[in-house]
Amino acid sequence: MRRPHPETSWQLAERAGHARPDAMQRVLYRAVWDADAVRDDLRQLIVDRFGVPEAVLAVDETGDLKKGTHTVGVQRQYTGTAGRIENSQVGVFLGYAGADGHTLIDRRVYLPASWTDDRDRCAAAGVPEDVEFATKPELAADMITEALSAGVPAAWVAADEAYGNSAAFRAGLREHQLGYVLAVSRSHLVPPDGGKTRIRADQIAADLPASAWQRRSAGAGSKGPRFYDGAWLDDVCTDADPTTAAGTAS
Repeated sequence: MRRPHPETSWQLAERAGHARPDAMQRVLYRAVWDADAVRDDLRQLIVDRFGVPEAVLAVDETGDLKKGTHTVGVQRQYTGTAGRIENSQVGVFLGYAGADGHTLIDRRVYLPASWTDDRDRCAAAGVPEDVEFATKPELAADMITEALSAGVPAAWVAADEAYGNSAAFRAGLREHQLGYVLAVSRSHLVPPDGGKTRIRADQIAADLPASAWQRRSAGAGSKGPRFYDGAWLDDVCTDADPTTAAGTAS
């Protein structure tokens, strides 16, 4: 790891209440530590502080813009950080939200096939030999399974369409007996009443009367208030679910 920039070390030290940055520089530059062990300690701390059976596991990804080709997982790919395709590294993150707080409890680096198909490149970057290609929904499913196995209490999972469109991801949540609120793309095909006929999600939403929709606020965003219109449908079957909810941003 490169030595942290002095200004960054000062900022971290001040945030932690230290008079000097020496301790932060030692942790970031010289200390030997196990990232997964730290993750485990943090996860247990969160469960002890505000873990509740009805908590929500929230999955999302983010990207860090990079220059060059040596950072693990870097390639030209879409990242919400820039809102377009850029040279970046993408990570999938698992958040935990309860009535008394929310925070991140796990993370995975997304390794594109351009990396996993090039074992020499992986070896040069320190990627273990047993790491193979995994989709973002597969990475998310792995984190959820690990969290539940570690005793993290949760009842729900929330994620955007990158995960909601994955039948395997949805099936895994049902196997864990978790409820879920997942976005799907407008072109996602839904089998009404569990039949063979499939209808696009946006068509189902368009056919609903105005009286079926209710507007709710999701709080302030970077571009102002965020309002969402939602309608509950109890006669639409997706996969093995007897009910589903439809929602659209306004």
